[in-house]
Amino acid sequence: MSPKKIWNLIPPSPQAPRLALETGISRLKAQLLLNRNITDSDSAAIFLSPRLSHLADPMLLKDMDRAIDLVLKSVEKREPITVYGDYDADGLTATALLLNFFWELGVSVSFYIPNRLGEGYSLNPDSIRRLAQRGTRLIITVDCGISNLGEISLAKDLGMKIVVTDHHQIPEGFYPLCPVINPNRPDSLFPFKDLAGVGVAFFFILGLRAALRNRGWFRDIPEPDLKRYLDLVAIGTVADMVPLKGLNRILVQSGIEVMRDSKWHGLNALKDVSGVKNSDISSYDLAFKLAPRLNAPGRMGDAETGLRALTADLEPLALEAAKGLNSMNIQRQVIEKKILDEIEKTMIPAINLKNRRTLVLAREGWHRGVLGIVASKLLDKYHRPAFIFTIHDGIATGSGRSINGLNLHSAMTRLDSLFEKFGGHYHAAGCTMKAVNIKNLAKGLEEIAIEELCERDLIPSVEVDMEMSLGDLTMETIKQIQTLEPFGSGNPEPVFYAGSLEVLRSWIVDDRHLKLKLRQGDHVMEAIGFGLGNMHPPLEGGTINAIFSPEINTWRGYRKIQLRISDLEIKGDTSKLCRSDDKIGPM
Repeated sequence: MSPKKIWNLIPPSPQAPRLALETGISRLKAQLLLNRNITDSDSAAIFLSPRLSHLADPMLLKDMDRAIDLVLKSVEKREPITVYGDYDADGLTATALLLNFFWELGVSVSFYIPNRLGEGYSLNPDSIRRLAQRGTRLIITVDCGISNLGEISLAKDLGMKIVVTDHHQIPEGFYPLCPVINPNRPDSLFPFKDLAGVGVAFFFILGLRAALRNRGWFRDIPEPDLKRYLDLVAIGTVADMVPLKGLNRILVQSGIEVMRDSKWHGLNALKDVSGVKNSDISSYDLAFKLAPRLNAPGRMGDAETGLRALTADLEPLALEAAKGLNSMNIQRQVIEKKILDEIEKTMIPAINLKNRRTLVLAREGWHRGVLGIVASKLLDKYHRPAFIFTIHDGIATGSGRSINGLNLHSAMTRLDSLFEKFGGHYHAAGCTMKAVNIKNLAKGLEEIAIEELCERDLIPSVEVDMEMSLGDLTMETIKQIQTLEPFGSGNPEPVFYAGSLEVLRSWIVDDRHLKLKLRQGDHVMEAIGFGLGNMHPPLEGGTINAIFSPEINTWRGYRKIQLRISDLEIKGDTSKLCRSDDKIGPM
């Protein structure tokens, strides 16, 4: 059973009246900004009105000048160039970004996407040798390469030049054997560290376009409008779950606007098969409709279909590729569910979760491409760091996900002697290792979790922005909330608490979603709780407390406010609400 959630009610900030006065915004909006650590009027203005003019100078990225010089020399010499990408949505959009840019310039470039199932992530010796054999003289990596010291050395030994653009954490012992563009480099002056791989690639072509302009490249051909590339940047950024603050917020908000009238046939076809409407595209559509379909082919071992969708120059080809992505996403869902069912029925019952702070599970034959999703689902349900492995010929390939409080990449660094190869971030990582080492990993990871995680860390909590009565919910209130979009990692959609809600009616829709008609005082509203259908039986006629996000529901042209409930409790039960001065009791 999933652990009980705690509703962490953020106390009203005494700074809210000041920020509201200084910026001319409402106290509601001021409080929401303060809850997101936006505390001064200048930061608030940039957050609420992100502009492309606020983007940082790409030349502040370390090695940008060297990388541009290397690429321009190859372009001028007409040397064969290969863009080497990754198979996930971030890597595919970054690869498509560079390919489309070079092709628009009239420069012929090829690409290489490693097969997730056969080659794994990033550069590998066999792919480097293949590129050398087919005549590549310059490799430009996107969303990978920062940990590939050996492969970079091999490429240079084989007579190739290489430029690395990446956003992953800098490994211990890092030494740049070639131009390496990564905002996480300690010697970089770039003011923002949290770009996705596609964000780094975008700043790279910004710098490259400026250098080409200075060399007179655009006297005879049109200069590429890089604003039209921002829809690709937006998808990859949201898909990689980097914080939607600072430069990422600018890129994503601008990208969503561009996406309404995208120049890319593939994106338009992908919107069609995903049911995304141009009139109301949001970061939710990018994260839960477009990104999963772009991630699916890489998981199934055919990432090139995703790239074809993003680079197709004819509508029929784009539509065919988009339909292929949709089919592979359905296939991915079936495989994922089968593995999860197997884990829940045969493995979880044998684990004493009360005495475990981590989950490390392995089995032969599990599909390698869905391990990360399975780990994420287990983390969501049990709120423990989870590592899932598939085993083949004595080698285990795994993907892990972690909660706040345990830096997965740091933990793996402490256990690096167990791995053949590993990499990742705070909350997500992947690795290969000998299968015999899985037990040692499980033991080591559990010991680190005992050191670093306290009991409170193991209780899932929801940050609740403020308490709000139904009478305070108006169309204007929702419009104010919407000015904080796009929502996502680092800028979550606001969540509110309302207590003593009388349930006038309760019913189930689509077999598993809960619909409610609620009254508080003189105000009556409808609510929906996605996936909360199991809470239906005892509700009608009772009183509940709930946390929710308000939204505008449009049906047959009629607009009304609806509560999207994320969690609820029957009034009188042990309260889930935790105010700033509350103490959390036992789990």
